[in-house]
Amino acid sequence: MSRTDLSPELATEIRSRIFTEKGWMKITQVVRRGGELFRISLRPVTIKEEKRYQGEMTENGRTTVKNFDLAGAQKGLEDILEQVGPRELHLITASGDLHVRVTRKGKALISRSAPMARESEEAPAHDRVKQMPLTAFDSTALLKTIDIADADGRIKASMRGKYDQVNELLKVLDNLIPSPKPSETEEVKPFHIVDCGCGKAYLTLAAYHYLTAVRGLTVRVCGIDRNPALIHTARRLAQNLDVATHVTFIEADLATAEPPFEPDLVMSLHACDTATDEALARAIEWKSRYIVCVPCCQHELHKELKEGGPFQTLLRHGILRERLADLLTDTFRAQLLRILGFRTQVVEFVSAEATARNILIKAEFALKPGQIVAVNEYLALRDFWKVTPWFETRMSGLLSKYMEFPR
Repeated sequence: MSRTDLSPELATEIRSRIFTEKGWMKITQVVRRGGELFRISLRPVTIKEEKRYQGEMTENGRTTVKNFDLAGAQKGLEDILEQVGPRELHLITASGDLHVRVTRKGKALISRSAPMARESEEAPAHDRVKQMPLTAFDSTALLKTIDIADADGRIKASMRGKYDQVNELLKVLDNLIPSPKPSETEEVKPFHIVDCGCGKAYLTLAAYHYLTAVRGLTVRVCGIDRNPALIHTARRLAQNLDVATHVTFIEADLATAEPPFEPDLVMSLHACDTATDEALARAIEWKSRYIVCVPCCQHELHKELKEGGPFQTLLRHGILRERLADLLTDTFRAQLLRILGFRTQVVEFVSAEATARNILIKAEFALKPGQIVAVNEYLALRDFWKVTPWFETRMSGLLSKYMEFPR
């Protein structure tokens, strides 16, 4: 028997809780294979009034779904139990959860939730609930603690928009963050995240829980905010969730804050005006490979736009002027990131019903800085509007060598 196999007693318990006891909801296992992640889950469903079992497999970014009868589900469970190597297994039942993490050295770390009394259907209707990152693991305790769910675990109507935003941002992180490539001689390094302007820490805590529970990553997260009351609350939430060792918070201005590690990813959600630019600047100064940023209001460029010329009729109207300033500001930010060596995308990450500020900038440092085409495109746009974006001023020390001479 491989040293990383589950013990016979544990395997027997899992089989019993799934096929003998009532209230089984889902089992998920994430396995590392040569630097890639293979995720498989199994859950009961009802299809055409018949109880079936749905298996969902994700490998190399491709997801397939199959439905099984009882014999097929039993075989599928045995395939799950017989996997070897570093992996995470999460069993969700009405009476409580079981979590098993097998390390690279073959040690099985087992944790169990407190006894629960969840309401559950024996076989929920097929595709009744849309699968989201926060439904891929038992997020009940998290959502209750951060006040998105009520005491019964239901999403509060007033927090539905925030719930949707967090889910969509977790999707972005999931697609952006690569799977680790463990070496036989080296432990996998923790993935470090800094959340700039973390506020009430919804995303800070959700990112940690999702990436550890579903992706099986070792993660350290640091939230930064200058509001002492928010930092006090965030620290208390981390303590209540028993993650304070891995999720820490700093009370400081972003311009002078120094996290306890060099981040692999910097994220910023709805930082107002030039605070977004400061978050981007700090990410670059900290040599972060990845950036995920959702800008908020843009006042700085709004004041610089000059009236007159062919755009006089547009600039005359406050709402149109404001939206133009928003678009130009994010365009300048994205282009400056490209000049500084980041492969950059600007996307709509959530519907406008969830939030009017639904533009997301995601970037990965993967290009040679100072590419002539990127510089020329930026200068042409900047000079046409006769403005100097604050982000350019903030990063002038790095940008000057690329934009010192006309092209």
